[in-house]
Amino acid sequence: MNLSTTYMGLTLKNPVIISSSRLTGDLETIRQCISYGASAIVLKSIFEEQMHLRVEAKMKQSKENEVYFWYSEAREKVMNLSKEAILEHYLEFVKAAKKLDPTVPVISSIHCKSADIWPRYARKIEEAGADALELNISIFPFNNSMTSLEIEDLYVKILKTVKQEVNIPVAIKLGPFFTNLCTITNRLVDAGVDGLVLFNRYFRPDIDIETLKVVSREHFSSPEEMSLPLRWIALLSGHKIPVDLVASTGIHYDTSLIKQLLVGAKAVEICSTLFQNGIPHLAKILEGLESWMKKHNFEQLDDFRGKSLDYQTTDARFERIQYMKRDFEEIF
Repeated sequence: MNLSTTYMGLTLKNPVIISSSRLTGDLETIRQCISYGASAIVLKSIFEEQMHLRVEAKMKQSKENEVYFWYSEAREKVMNLSKEAILEHYLEFVKAAKKLDPTVPVISSIHCKSADIWPRYARKIEEAGADALELNISIFPFNNSMTSLEIEDLYVKILKTVKQEVNIPVAIKLGPFFTNLCTITNRLVDAGVDGLVLFNRYFRPDIDIETLKVVSREHFSSPEEMSLPLRWIALLSGHKIPVDLVASTGIHYDTSLIKQLLVGAKAVEICSTLFQNGIPHLAKILEGLESWMKKHNFEQLDDFRGKSLDYQTTDARFERIQYMKRDFEEIF
Protein backbone atom coordinates (compact mmCIF):
# COMPACT_ATOMS: atom_id res chain seq x y z
CA MET A 1 0.00 0.00 0.00
CA ASN A 2 1.54 3.28 -1.14
CA LEU A 3 0.10 6.52 0.25
CA SER A 4 2.81 8.78 -1.13
CA THR A 5 2.09 11.74 -3.38
CA THR A 6 3.88 14.71 -4.87
CA TYR A 7 3.08 18.38 -4.37
CA MET A 8 4.95 21.15 -6.20
CA GLY A 9 7.76 18.70 -6.87
CA LEU A 10 8.04 17.74 -3.19
CA THR A 11 7.63 14.07 -2.28
CA LEU A 12 5.13 13.54 0.54
CA LYS A 13 4.73 10.23 2.35
CA ASN A 14 0.95 10.71 2.37
CA PRO A 15 -1.56 13.38 1.28
CA VAL A 16 -2.19 15.01 4.68
CA ILE A 17 -0.47 18.35 5.31
CA ILE A 18 -0.86 20.36 8.52
CA SER A 19 -2.02 23.85 7.62
CA SER A 20 -0.75 27.08 9.09
CA SER A 21 -2.17 27.69 12.58
CA ARG A 22 -1.24 27.85 16.25
CA LEU A 23 -0.44 24.14 15.98
CA THR A 24 2.42 24.86 13.61
CA GLY A 25 3.77 27.76 15.62
CA ASP A 26 5.16 25.50 18.34
CA LEU A 27 8.03 23.06 17.84
CA GLU A 28 6.73 20.44 20.25
CA THR A 29 3.31 20.41 18.61
CA ILE A 30 4.93 20.12 15.19
CA ARG A 31 6.93 17.16 16.51
CA GLN A 32 3.68 15.48 17.62
CA CYS A 33 2.05 16.08 14.23
CA ILE A 34 5.01 14.46 12.51
CA SER A 35 4.92 11.48 14.88
CA TYR A 36 1.25 10.86 14.01
CA GLY A 37 1.94 10.94 10.29
CA ALA A 38 1.95 14.52 8.98
CA SER A 39 3.54 14.53 5.53
CA ALA A 40 4.39 18.25 5.50
CA ILE A 41 4.09 21.24 7.81
CA VAL A 42 2.91 24.71 6.84
CA LEU A 43 4.40 26.91 9.53
CA LYS A 44 2.34 29.51 11.35
CA SER A 45 2.12 32.58 9.13
CA ILE A 46 4.32 35.59 9.46
CA PHE A 47 1.93 38.51 8.95
CA GLU A 48 2.78 41.68 7.06
CA GLU A 49 0.19 43.65 9.03
CA GLN A 50 1.42 42.19 12.31
CA MET A 51 4.95 43.30 11.55
CA HIS A 52 3.77 46.83 10.83
CA LEU A 53 1.67 46.96 14.01
CA ARG A 54 4.51 45.72 16.21
CA VAL A 55 6.93 48.23 14.74
CA GLU A 56 4.45 51.08 15.08
CA ALA A 57 3.84 50.13 18.71
CA LYS A 58 7.57 50.25 19.42
CA MET A 59 7.87 53.61 17.71
CA LYS A 60 4.93 54.95 19.69
CA GLN A 61 6.61 53.87 22.93
CA SER A 62 9.74 55.71 21.84
CA LYS A 63 7.98 58.85 20.67
CA GLU A 64 9.54 60.89 23.43
CA ASN A 65 12.88 60.30 21.74
CA GLU A 66 13.21 63.47 19.68
CA VAL A 67 15.67 61.84 17.27
CA TYR A 68 12.87 59.63 15.96
CA PHE A 69 10.37 62.47 16.05
CA TRP A 70 12.34 65.12 14.18
CA TYR A 71 14.40 63.02 11.80
CA SER A 72 12.37 60.88 9.42
CA GLU A 73 15.53 59.09 8.26
CA ALA A 74 16.19 57.85 11.79
CA ARG A 75 12.58 56.78 12.21
CA GLU A 76 12.67 54.80 8.96
CA LYS A 77 15.98 53.20 9.93
CA VAL A 78 14.65 52.08 13.31
CA MET A 79 11.46 50.72 11.73
CA ASN A 80 13.44 48.68 9.23
CA LEU A 81 15.70 47.31 11.96
CA SER A 82 12.66 46.31 14.00
CA LYS A 83 11.19 44.44 11.02
CA GLU A 84 14.50 42.69 10.48
CA ALA A 85 14.54 41.60 14.14
CA ILE A 86 11.05 40.09 13.79
CA LEU A 87 12.12 38.31 10.62
CA GLU A 88 15.30 36.95 12.22
CA HIS A 89 13.23 35.40 15.01
CA TYR A 90 11.03 33.74 12.38
CA LEU A 91 14.04 32.49 10.42
CA GLU A 92 15.39 30.77 13.52
CA PHE A 93 12.03 29.08 13.92
CA VAL A 94 12.16 27.84 10.31
CA LYS A 95 15.62 26.37 10.91
CA ALA A 96 14.52 24.64 14.10
CA ALA A 97 11.38 23.20 12.48
CA LYS A 98 13.39 21.81 9.59
CA LYS A 99 15.72 19.99 11.98
CA LEU A 100 12.86 18.03 13.57
CA ASP A 101 12.63 15.63 10.63
CA PRO A 102 14.50 16.41 7.39
CA THR A 103 12.21 14.02 5.48
CA VAL A 104 9.13 16.13 6.23
CA PRO A 105 8.93 19.26 4.04
CA VAL A 106 8.58 22.57 5.85
CA ILE A 107 6.47 25.14 4.02
CA SER A 108 6.72 28.73 5.17
CA SER A 109 3.49 30.72 5.16
CA ILE A 110 3.68 34.42 4.34
CA HIS A 111 0.55 36.46 4.99
CA CYS A 112 0.89 39.44 2.67
CA LYS A 113 -1.14 42.18 1.00
CA SER A 114 1.55 44.05 -0.95
CA ALA A 115 4.65 43.36 -3.05
CA ASP A 116 6.91 45.72 -1.08
CA ILE A 117 8.99 43.68 1.35
CA TRP A 118 8.24 40.02 0.71
CA PRO A 119 10.52 39.27 -2.25
CA ARG A 120 13.65 39.98 -0.19
CA TYR A 121 12.22 38.30 2.89
CA ALA A 122 11.20 35.25 0.85
CA ARG A 123 14.80 34.78 -0.23
CA LYS A 124 15.94 34.80 3.39
CA ILE A 125 13.26 32.26 4.30
CA GLU A 126 14.52 29.99 1.53
CA GLU A 127 18.07 30.36 2.84
CA ALA A 128 16.83 29.37 6.31
CA GLY A 129 15.81 25.98 4.93
CA ALA A 130 12.14 26.23 3.94
CA ASP A 131 11.26 23.68 1.26
CA ALA A 132 8.49 25.83 -0.23
CA LEU A 133 6.49 29.01 0.30
CA GLU A 134 2.75 29.42 0.72
CA LEU A 135 1.65 32.98 0.00
CA ASN A 136 -1.46 33.79 1.96
CA ILE A 137 -2.50 36.88 0.01
CA SER A 138 -5.44 38.59 1.67
CA ILE A 139 -6.98 41.51 -0.19
CA PHE A 140 -10.58 41.88 0.89
CA PRO A 141 -12.68 42.60 -2.22
CA PHE A 142 -14.48 45.61 -0.76
CA ASN A 143 -12.50 48.57 -1.96
CA ASN A 144 -14.10 51.26 -4.07
CA SER A 145 -10.69 52.41 -5.27
CA MET A 146 -9.78 49.02 -6.82
CA THR A 147 -11.51 47.09 -9.56
CA SER A 148 -11.66 43.31 -9.52
CA LEU A 149 -9.05 43.27 -12.29
CA GLU A 150 -6.71 45.47 -10.24
CA ILE A 151 -7.04 43.08 -7.29
CA GLU A 152 -6.11 40.18 -9.55
CA ASP A 153 -3.20 42.21 -10.93
CA LEU A 154 -1.85 42.64 -7.39
CA TYR A 155 -1.97 38.88 -6.77
CA VAL A 156 -0.02 38.31 -9.97
CA LYS A 157 2.47 41.06 -9.12
CA ILE A 158 3.19 39.63 -5.67
CA LEU A 159 3.66 36.14 -7.12
CA LYS A 160 6.00 37.30 -9.88
CA THR A 161 8.19 39.39 -7.59
CA VAL A 162 8.55 36.52 -5.10
CA LYS A 163 9.24 33.95 -7.85
CA GLN A 164 12.06 36.13 -9.16
CA GLU A 165 13.84 35.89 -5.81
CA VAL A 166 13.52 32.21 -4.87
CA ASN A 167 14.20 28.81 -6.37
CA ILE A 168 11.88 26.83 -4.11
CA PRO A 169 8.27 26.20 -5.22
CA VAL A 170 5.63 28.80 -4.41
CA ALA A 171 1.96 28.11 -3.69
CA ILE A 172 -0.83 30.61 -3.18
CA LYS A 173 -3.64 30.07 -0.71
CA LEU A 174 -6.67 31.64 -2.33
CA GLY A 175 -9.95 32.82 -0.91
CA PRO A 176 -13.22 32.08 -2.73
CA PHE A 177 -14.13 35.73 -3.32
CA PHE A 178 -13.23 36.21 -6.97
CA THR A 179 -15.45 37.28 -9.83
CA ASN A 180 -14.12 34.38 -11.89
CA LEU A 181 -11.96 31.87 -10.09
CA CYS A 182 -10.95 30.16 -13.34
CA THR A 183 -9.58 33.43 -14.71
CA ILE A 184 -7.38 34.24 -11.71
CA THR A 185 -6.24 30.62 -11.55
CA ASN A 186 -5.09 30.69 -15.17
CA ARG A 187 -3.36 34.04 -14.65
CA LEU A 188 -1.46 32.69 -11.65
CA VAL A 189 -0.49 29.56 -13.57
CA ASP A 190 0.83 31.74 -16.40
CA ALA A 191 2.79 33.74 -13.81
CA GLY A 192 4.48 30.57 -12.55
CA VAL A 193 2.57 29.48 -9.45
CA ASP A 194 3.48 25.92 -8.44
CA GLY A 195 0.46 25.09 -6.31
CA LEU A 196 -2.93 26.43 -5.27
CA VAL A 197 -4.56 25.84 -1.89
CA LEU A 198 -8.36 26.12 -1.94
CA PHE A 199 -9.55 27.84 0.20
CA ASN A 200 -8.44 30.31 2.80
CA ARG A 201 -10.91 30.63 5.67
CA TYR A 202 -11.19 34.22 6.82
CA PHE A 203 -12.21 35.84 10.08
CA ARG A 204 -15.99 35.62 10.47
CA PRO A 205 -17.69 38.41 12.42
CA ASP A 206 -20.88 38.11 14.41
CA ILE A 207 -22.97 40.40 16.60
CA ASP A 208 -23.56 39.94 20.32
CA ILE A 209 -27.19 41.10 20.60
CA GLU A 210 -26.82 41.74 24.35
CA THR A 211 -23.75 43.97 24.21
CA LEU A 212 -24.50 45.11 20.62
CA LYS A 213 -20.83 44.64 19.80
CA VAL A 214 -19.06 42.89 16.96
CA VAL A 215 -17.54 39.59 18.09
CA SER A 216 -15.74 36.69 16.43
CA ARG A 217 -17.72 33.64 15.39
CA GLU A 218 -16.49 30.09 15.90
CA HIS A 219 -13.14 30.03 14.14
CA PHE A 220 -13.05 26.29 13.47
CA SER A 221 -14.39 24.93 10.20
CA SER A 222 -17.22 22.42 10.03
CA PRO A 223 -17.21 19.22 7.94
CA GLU A 224 -19.94 20.65 5.69
CA GLU A 225 -17.57 23.35 4.45
CA MET A 226 -15.53 20.83 2.48
CA SER A 227 -18.05 21.06 -0.38
CA LEU A 228 -16.68 24.43 -1.49
CA PRO A 229 -13.11 23.25 -2.20
CA LEU A 230 -14.57 19.97 -3.49
CA ARG A 231 -16.51 21.80 -6.19
CA TRP A 232 -13.65 24.00 -7.35
CA ILE A 233 -10.97 21.35 -7.28
CA ALA A 234 -13.29 19.17 -9.36
CA LEU A 235 -13.87 21.95 -11.89
CA LEU A 236 -10.22 22.99 -12.15
CA SER A 237 -9.00 19.40 -12.30
CA GLY A 238 -11.67 18.51 -14.83
CA HIS A 239 -10.47 21.31 -17.09
CA LYS A 240 -6.86 20.14 -16.76
CA ILE A 241 -5.54 23.34 -15.17
CA PRO A 242 -1.77 22.59 -15.04
CA VAL A 243 -1.13 23.21 -11.36
CA ASP A 244 -1.09 21.11 -8.18
CA LEU A 245 -4.28 21.60 -6.17
CA VAL A 246 -4.63 21.16 -2.42
CA ALA A 247 -7.94 21.21 -0.56
CA SER A 248 -8.29 23.18 2.65
CA THR A 249 -11.30 23.92 4.90
CA GLY A 250 -13.73 21.31 6.17
CA ILE A 251 -11.49 18.27 5.84
CA HIS A 252 -12.19 16.59 9.18
CA TYR A 253 -12.30 12.86 8.46
CA ASP A 254 -10.90 10.19 6.16
CA THR A 255 -14.07 10.38 4.07
CA SER A 256 -13.56 14.06 3.25
CA LEU A 257 -9.91 13.38 2.40
CA ILE A 258 -10.92 10.56 0.04
CA LYS A 259 -13.53 12.75 -1.67
CA GLN A 260 -10.99 15.49 -2.36
CA LEU A 261 -8.59 12.96 -3.87
CA LEU A 262 -11.38 11.54 -6.02
CA VAL A 263 -11.86 14.94 -7.67
CA GLY A 264 -8.16 15.43 -8.32
CA ALA A 265 -6.54 17.00 -5.25
CA LYS A 266 -2.85 16.26 -4.76
CA ALA A 267 -3.23 16.56 -1.00
CA VAL A 268 -5.26 18.25 1.73
CA GLU A 269 -4.44 20.66 4.52
CA ILE A 270 -6.06 20.04 7.89
CA CYS A 271 -6.23 22.07 11.08
CA SER A 272 -9.62 22.46 12.80
CA THR A 273 -10.17 18.73 13.20
CA LEU A 274 -6.91 18.43 15.15
CA PHE A 275 -7.96 21.19 17.53
CA GLN A 276 -11.33 19.54 18.04
CA ASN A 277 -10.32 15.86 18.09
CA GLY A 278 -6.68 15.98 19.14
CA ILE A 279 -3.50 15.43 17.15
CA PRO A 280 -3.82 11.58 17.32
CA HIS A 281 -6.88 11.99 15.08
CA LEU A 282 -4.41 12.48 12.23
CA ALA A 283 -3.41 8.82 12.45
CA LYS A 284 -7.09 7.79 12.32
CA ILE A 285 -7.56 9.76 9.10
CA LEU A 286 -4.62 7.97 7.50
CA GLU A 287 -5.80 4.59 8.77
CA GLY A 288 -9.22 5.27 7.28
CA LEU A 289 -7.69 6.13 3.92
CA GLU A 290 -5.61 2.96 3.90
CA SER A 291 -8.58 0.81 4.91
CA TRP A 292 -10.74 2.30 2.15
CA MET A 293 -8.00 1.72 -0.44
CA LYS A 294 -7.72 -1.93 0.58
CA LYS A 295 -11.49 -2.36 0.37
CA HIS A 296 -11.52 -1.00 -3.19
CA ASN A 297 -8.30 -2.73 -4.27
CA PHE A 298 -6.32 0.45 -4.85
CA GLU A 299 -2.57 0.14 -4.38
CA GLN A 300 -1.64 3.81 -4.74
CA LEU A 301 -3.32 7.21 -4.79
CA ASP A 302 -3.02 7.64 -8.55
CA ASP A 303 -5.19 4.53 -8.97
CA PHE A 304 -8.21 6.58 -7.93
CA ARG A 305 -7.15 10.24 -7.97
CA GLY A 306 -9.66 12.11 -10.13
CA LYS A 307 -11.71 8.95 -10.60
CA SER A 308 -14.96 10.79 -9.94
CA LEU A 309 -14.22 13.06 -12.91
CA ASP A 310 -14.44 10.21 -15.40
CA TYR A 311 -18.13 10.62 -15.99
CA GLN A 312 -19.83 12.74 -18.63
CA THR A 313 -21.94 14.81 -16.24
CA THR A 314 -19.03 16.11 -14.13
CA ASP A 315 -19.31 19.73 -15.25
CA ALA A 316 -23.07 19.85 -14.91
CA ARG A 317 -22.90 18.40 -11.41
CA PHE A 318 -20.24 20.75 -10.10
CA GLU A 319 -21.29 23.87 -12.03
CA ARG A 320 -24.88 23.71 -10.78
CA ILE A 321 -25.58 26.54 -8.33
CA GLN A 322 -29.37 26.26 -7.92
CA TYR A 323 -31.52 23.48 -6.53
CA MET A 324 -33.97 21.80 -8.90
CA LYS A 325 -37.30 20.23 -8.04
CA ARG A 326 -36.69 16.83 -9.60
CA ASP A 327 -34.11 14.42 -8.31
CA PHE A 328 -30.72 15.22 -9.84
CA GLU A 329 -30.08 11.60 -10.80
CA GLU A 330 -33.30 11.52 -12.84
CA ILE A 331 -32.24 14.57 -14.85
CA PHE A 332 -28.94 13.09 -15.91
